[in-house]
Amino acid sequence: MCRLLGYVADRPTSVAEILGEEGLADFTALTVVHGDGWGMAWHEPSENETGSASSPRSAHDDPRYAELVRQPLGRAGLVHLRWATEGLAVAPENTHPFVDDGYAFAHNGHISPVPDLEALLDGESRARLRGTTDSERYFRFLLQCIAETGDELEGVARGVGILMREFPESSLNALMLTPEHMLAVHINSRASTPPALHELFDSEEEMPTRHATEYFAMDYRLAPDAVHVISSGLDEEGWTLVPDDMAVMVDLHTREMTQLDLRPS
Repeated sequence: MCRLLGYVADRPTSVAEILGEEGLADFTALTVVHGDGWGMAWHEPSENETGSASSPRSAHDDPRYAELVRQPLGRAGLVHLRWATEGLAVAPENTHPFVDDGYAFAHNGHISPVPDLEALLDGESRARLRGTTDSERYFRFLLQCIAETGDELEGVARGVGILMREFPESSLNALMLTPEHMLAVHINSRASTPPALHELFDSEEEMPTRHATEYFAMDYRLAPDAVHVISSGLDEEGWTLVPDDMAVMVDLHTREMTQLDLRPS
């Protein structure tokens, strides 16, 4: 389980510029729960390049994180703060985002049983796995569906639709950068707040904002020059709740949003 931030803007933008210094401090403070690593990915459409950085260290005390969140790295990007699912190691190979051939992916949730998820992968996809997480297998399955259909929107819609059907009680919340789009998935209507959250705090009042009742919520913000998406945890005005069970693709060049049709074919 994790925290997510994604953006598509009309110019290279830093995370600090998106959130402001106070908002960035509040987002980073979520490492009180989500301190099992951090990662970032960014894309500059004009150069057709995707960069990334990650670490199993907590973002709270990692100078590299503090440096990168203040740099305008690209016109699109994502940030991930990890809270490792029990039994999945805190290690570089399990740290989001997962990156391959211009694609970068970060997940907030847990898809179980993991062997059932891995069974959806073909031999080539399984051979590319590096770590033990369900999240990496989710990523590989989406890439597999894109390759099979030859189209990003069709492939992602197909992959997410299959996962909704096969794992109806799992959170599929995710952000993915592709060479042409940012994917934002908010699908978790039957997922419950992680029980382990209550073991970390004496009361719900001590938990970060909205964690007790809206842990898997996602918000979005439309600006004249940008689209922003964020998971719950910040207590700020100006954000709108993303409806349940929705997935959209944001064009990196135009910022046009296309809602994916996830109904069974």
